[in-house]
Amino acid sequence: MSGKNYVLVPGAWLGAWAWKKVTPLLERKGHAVFPVTFTGMGERVHLSSREVGMETAVKDVLNVIRFNDLDDIVLVGHSFAVKVIASVADVIPEKVKLLIYLDSFRPEKTREPQFSFDPTGEFGPASHGGWAIPLTGKIIDQIGKDVIGENRKWMLSKSTPWPLKLASDPVTLSEKFDGVKNAHIYCTQSGDPVDDIVSGKWGELGGPYRIIDSAHFPMITKPDELADAILELSA
Repeated sequence: MSGKNYVLVPGAWLGAWAWKKVTPLLERKGHAVFPVTFTGMGERVHLSSREVGMETAVKDVLNVIRFNDLDDIVLVGHSFAVKVIASVADVIPEKVKLLIYLDSFRPEKTREPQFSFDPTGEFGPASHGGWAIPLTGKIIDQIGKDVIGENRKWMLSKSTPWPLKLASDPVTLSEKFDGVKNAHIYCTQSGDPVDDIVSGKWGELGGPYRIIDSAHFPMITKPDELADAILELSA
């Protein structure tokens, strides 16, 4: 079986570094893996500003695809980054084989703007001049309670503030997005009612799913299980 192209897109506070444990697991199976860092986060934190938003984030992913000549892509989006990968698929649907939504909401097949939200109510007020939210131990306790010990120390040392415009900017998807296949990975300890979600109580999933017994950051706490889920869903 020929290898696939996996583009791994991180959620809030993270960068390509967050996929460090997952990337080699996929590569050992013969696949090419391209972890993304958004402008203004991770090793690109020096480019952060109050203007950094969804338009830039989508271009970040599109440029990884363009400059690596990628086709038949499996796009994995963690948390808020689902709206980024959905927007990417809307631009280049012919290149995207599958979208995997990792512990996140799911995009609606609508022409209306969606995914504009204010995270300060859940995670506390913004700092850095009022345009970014830093990761704190309290936030990890809230959504990543299994991130402990060395993993917790490592995560706090690498995390960078999350620009608010990445949350507040809405996205509007066209009919081109509607035909792109999707799959889901849910985490049991994130606080969402996973049983209700997979039973369709909140709407039809529209694709296969896997469940991981972890909190919100399985790429850090359960990399083997996450890699297996990604491989199974994209097989």
